[in-house]
Amino acid sequence: MKKQTVRIALSLLALGALAACSGEQGLTYQANIKPLLDAKCVSCHVPGGAGYEKSGLRLDSYDAMMKGTKFGAVVVPGSSVSSTLYRLVSGQADPSIRMPHGQAALPDADIKMVAAWIDQGAKY
Repeated sequence: MKKQTVRIALSLLALGALAACSGEQGLTYQANIKPLLDAKCVSCHVPGGAGYEKSGLRLDSYDAMMKGTKFGAVVVPGSSVSSTLYRLVSGQADPSIRMPHGQAALPDADIKMVAAWIDQGAKY
């Protein structure tokens, strides 16, 4: 009976460790977010671009993005639900301003990655 209890406990421990490792861990701006922004956002969110002219948001560098817009912060490290960036790409804000504007919505995997990165602290 003791051996069976130990086996069950070890199995549950192993499953818990596996579940913890299966999520998106250690996302960074440089490795994960910048390539997405470069492909989908930067063309509008640089000086001279329509997105920049309307909001003042630059997405061509980490520092510029973390600075936010003339309306305030767009990334609140540790809280995707409080971050305008996540709310805009996920469609949780006004649907008429879902980003990227005038293009297909980002795939769910990319939206989840943005949320996970922010929730993990929006590390560079």
